[in-house]
Amino acid sequence: MITVNNLSIQFSGNYLFDNVSFVIADKDRIGLVGKNGAGKSTLLKTIASGNENQLLESGSIVIPKGEEIGYLPQEMVPSSTTSIMNEALSAFAEANALKAQLEKINTQITQRTDYESPEYEKILHMQYEITEYLSLINATDARAETEKVLIGLGFEHSDFDRMVSEFSTGWQMRVELAKILLKKPNVLLLDEPTNHLDIESIGWLENFLVSYYGAVVLVSHDRTFLDNITRRTIEITAGRIYDYKASYSQYVVLLQERREAEMNKLNAQQRQIAQIEKFIERFRYKATKAKQVQSRIKLVEKMELEQVAEIDTSAIHFSFPPALHSGKIVLEVKDLSKSYGDKHVLSKANMIIERGAKVAFVGKNGEGKSTLSKCIIGEIKDYSGLCRLGYNVQIGYFAQNQTSLLDPEITVFDTIDQVAQGEARTKIRSFLASFLFNEEEIDKKVKVLSGGEKMRLALCKLILSPVNLLVLDEPTNHLDMDSKNILKEALLRYEGALIVVSHDRDFLQGLTDTIYEFRHHQIKEYHGDIFEYLQRRKLQDLAELNVANSESIAQAQKEKKVSKQQYQQSREQEKEQRRKRSRISKLESQIEELENQIAEFDNRFATQADNIEESLYTQYEEKKQSLASAMQEWEELSLELDD
Repeated sequence: MITVNNLSIQFSGNYLFDNVSFVIADKDRIGLVGKNGAGKSTLLKTIASGNENQLLESGSIVIPKGEEIGYLPQEMVPSSTTSIMNEALSAFAEANALKAQLEKINTQITQRTDYESPEYEKILHMQYEITEYLSLINATDARAETEKVLIGLGFEHSDFDRMVSEFSTGWQMRVELAKILLKKPNVLLLDEPTNHLDIESIGWLENFLVSYYGAVVLVSHDRTFLDNITRRTIEITAGRIYDYKASYSQYVVLLQERREAEMNKLNAQQRQIAQIEKFIERFRYKATKAKQVQSRIKLVEKMELEQVAEIDTSAIHFSFPPALHSGKIVLEVKDLSKSYGDKHVLSKANMIIERGAKVAFVGKNGEGKSTLSKCIIGEIKDYSGLCRLGYNVQIGYFAQNQTSLLDPEITVFDTIDQVAQGEARTKIRSFLASFLFNEEEIDKKVKVLSGGEKMRLALCKLILSPVNLLVLDEPTNHLDMDSKNILKEALLRYEGALIVVSHDRDFLQGLTDTIYEFRHHQIKEYHGDIFEYLQRRKLQDLAELNVANSESIAQAQKEKKVSKQQYQQSREQEKEQRRKRSRISKLESQIEELENQIAEFDNRFATQADNIEESLYTQYEEKKQSLASAMQEWEELSLELDD
């Protein structure tokens, strides 16, 4: 269990966090959410470094002795000089040292005869702890465990002996993630772990994290990924945090309810204060009412004013320029093949994209999605086959590494000034303002911008020229939830054809109507939504499993049989669920009764303000507290029952 106590961090006099406190329990599944710049990455980094973080102004982070933390930052520069397999196996370096220590302990145990001494008991305890830990991380079969994780993250067996340095930064980040997962620390802190993964690898990682034995804290802008893993959401906004025992989608609903409840409580309190002040003003100078007047004055003075949480409402807003008119066929690809030396990437790919079509390229990284995108825009020309644009087609391209293509030494303003033409040059400041760059920030150099700010700047460059074919390669990396939704809305309004390469299922849902799957150097076309495609792929995989030999099937069926112990556990769970349902039913009746009583108080305060005893206000507050307590218990039990 990790405890964050009254944490305060500030930059340039502005608090990023102000007296923030929360606890990470042993098996928590927490999603950290908030706008870009809210402090999600800083909070993870601070927890990972503990009280040694130089940014820490006040507060403390309590990490129990022996608690191991695995931290994957959003960006890093791996520097390995060995193979993929050897680099991943380095995760077991500590385990290997413990194995050597365990051998020495076993030797001591066989040689000692002081069975009743404290020293002997201490050695036995050490032997037990080391054995349990090695069993937990499956150190006895380290290579098999490593192969399983590497394949899950998208590597092929043929990659294992290749040098890490041969791979792109994204693939090297996968190796770093594999090392962290193999170490199996008590707490995983993962900052945007899906940025460098494809849809299949994300699915594997989801399954791994759902069943992970320790705590998991995630920063991710992939809504589906968060929903499939997390059971608790911590929102960071305006230097404060709000903790919800809910997945992301549940949190969105609860957030709206919280804000409405806060406004209702504030309005009710203001009405109550107005009624009391009206009474005070009316009887202030009547001697017979002096006692009641003074009592109400003290009541108002002691009243703790209701607070409405500060809301960060800033968001990018833009639209793509009207698309230029083009022919009906925007793009034709026929028998296109591309290789890099002996490595075949695409083999006889075929597709036709018509005017206004919205298509998605999906599949594992390295299967040719970005390669075909570069063939379409003309960046790659040494391929065989046909890749032909239609009449009057103008392309707008957003590369996967678009942010790294920005000049780090020039300012935000100059970045846009270099590409703006005609009337657009007079509107650069308003363009940048629509992407949340204020007057002070437009003079910053690109190199000091965050990942999200660089992404917004790259998008701003993209909309300056009217085009009728947009090719977007991973456009949502580093964008927060709100920015992603706004980009999606702009693309839905866009009149031209769209090709989007993305692993973000929530972003693709409802945006595209055709899926091109890149697999085994081939392209296969699917009509429908991304989730329909994923469902079909699951069915195909099951069909492949059905050809397994009958012995494997029989073994799988045998393993599925429920043991007597599992049956007993199931009975106990059912009994506990019945108890919770019964309690929820009673709470609902209690809540309804309390709400009716509070409504009667409100009506009486509104109509009989001149003749209200002080004790009634006390009863009123007690009823409200009882209602709040009942609501909280009802919510907690409902969430437990859902889980």
